[in-house]
Order: sequence, then structure tokens, then C-alpha cells
Amino acid sequence: HTHSIISADDCYLTPPEFQVILNTVMDFIKEYGIRVYNEESGKGLVRHLLIRKGFVSGELMACLVVKSPELPHKEELIQSLKGIPGMKTICLNINPDKTNVILGKKIEILYGDGYITDIMDGLKFRISPLSFYQVNPVQAEKLYKKVLEYADLKGDEEVWDVCCGIGTISLFLSRKAARVHGLEIVPEAIEDAKENAKLNSVTNVDFVAAAAEDYMPSHKEIRSDVVVVDPPRSGLERAVLDTIVEMNPKKVVYVSCDPATLARDLKVLLAAGYRFDKYCACDQFSRTTHVETVVLLTRVN
Repeated sequence: HTHSIISADDCYLTPPEFQVILNTVMDFIKEYGIRVYNEESGKGLVRHLLIRKGFVSGELMACLVVKSPELPHKEELIQSLKGIPGMKTICLNINPDKTNVILGKKIEILYGDGYITDIMDGLKFRISPLSFYQVNPVQAEKLYKKVLEYADLKGDEEVWDVCCGIGTISLFLSRKAARVHGLEIVPEAIEDAKENAKLNSVTNVDFVAAAAEDYMPSHKEIRSDVVVVDPPRSGLERAVLDTIVEMNPKKVVYVSCDPATLARDLKVLLAAGYRFDKYCACDQFSRTTHVETVVLLTRVN
């Protein structure tokens, strides 16, 4: 429960390429004497290193989080990272704020297109630095198939996918729904979601960049046979839960990465006339205390 930096030579939870990328960046920092950011003083340049891999495509992304875009010797870093097999794109993420939030809002592309592509259950997904993508795609595919199973779509349903990210669950649902409405607060993720729909020639989805608690109450006229929610660890805002109840879907499929906020939110939905039908735990975070859970709620009255 601290933010103290602990030196680690390896991490068995990550692909071996991540260690190569990390070592390359660390060697670069040491060679050119670049200062690492100190959270308490707010001084220093390099804050974090974000690495992503397409587990099917093999494509790699390296994104250095820095306090300012003035990174000395950045060409040397680009050349070193480009030589790593699979390296598709290299970016700087600029986070000038004195905060422990990892990513800033501005991205500078140093090499490549600024994104990688991965494939899940035959669907292609474009992944940018600011977009959410499950850290364990092998388990994520099982998770999304369980969501589809619980939704039990017949082909004529209108489905809301709240906190849709880059559209992963939306595109899984689109295979069996009449229409899917994806909602996500991060604009960059919605841009990826729209591109992912095009990549997969999916036309029965639409994506909107907006906060669910602002957008849903003013669009209750859209039919909602099934609502799927996949919120962050903090769970859903009470306004979103109240709107879901007002929209009166037959089913709610709740995907949660925190059992405590899941229990809190389920209490609201159960009190509003939904029945707890079934749930499934998915070990998304191997060798940790965390677990992802999928819950099916069915409207009783």
C-alpha cells in the first residue's frame, strides 16, 4: 500500500518481450543520465513505461510516460526499440500533472501508427495507448463468451454495452443482437471502437463517447432488452444504476473486476426487482488476489 519503487529483475506474469523492452529503456535512461520522476517532489522526466502485446498478432507497443515531451536523445531510443522483433509502434505519453494517475491525455507518436492490432475469437481489435484492453486476452475471450452466453440473444434484441472500451464486448454481442449501443467516457477508446467495427465489417453497432450517467438518462427512449455493464473497479455511478432500472431491460449482465463494488451495485438492482440468476468467476489476474466476475440478473417484475 505504498508507491515506493522496488527494483525487480523479472516478472513472471508478463511475456518475455516485455523484459527486453524494459531493459532497453533502462539502459537508455542510464546511458544518457535521464532523471526518473519522483512522485513526492514532482521532479524528474520519465514516469512510467506502458507495454502492450497482441497475443495473437505478436505486435508490440512501447509507450514511455514522461512529464514533458522534451525527451533527450529520443532518436537513439527509437532506434534501440525498433530493433526488437514485433515492435509495431513507439509513443510518448505526456503527463505533466503532479498526480499518481499513470497516463496523461496527450500522445506523441514516435514510430509506427500509434496502435497495435490483436485478434480475439476471429475479431480484430485496434488498441491505442489510452484505450482499455484486458491484460489477459486468453482469459478475456472466455470471459466475453460467458457474457454472450448469459445474454442469450435471439437476434431481435437492442443491447446497451456500458463502459464498452474499444468495443470488444460490443462486437461479440453484435453477432447475435439486432443492435448494440456502446457507451464509453474515453474518446480515444471510442475512436478505436468505431475503427474496430469497420475492421470487422460490423454495421449493427454504434458507439458514443459520453459518461453513462449523463447520456443514458436522456436516451431512455432507446429500447433496452439487455444491458451489459463492464465498469472500472469503482463500479457504477448510482445515476447509471437508477437509469438502468428505469429502462427496465429483461436482463442485466454485469462484468466486474471488484467483488466489493459488484455486491454494492447488485444490492440496488435486486431491490429494484431483479433476480440474481447465476454468476461465473474468471481468473483474469493469474497468481493475484483479484478475480473477474460475470453475473446474470433477470427482471422479475
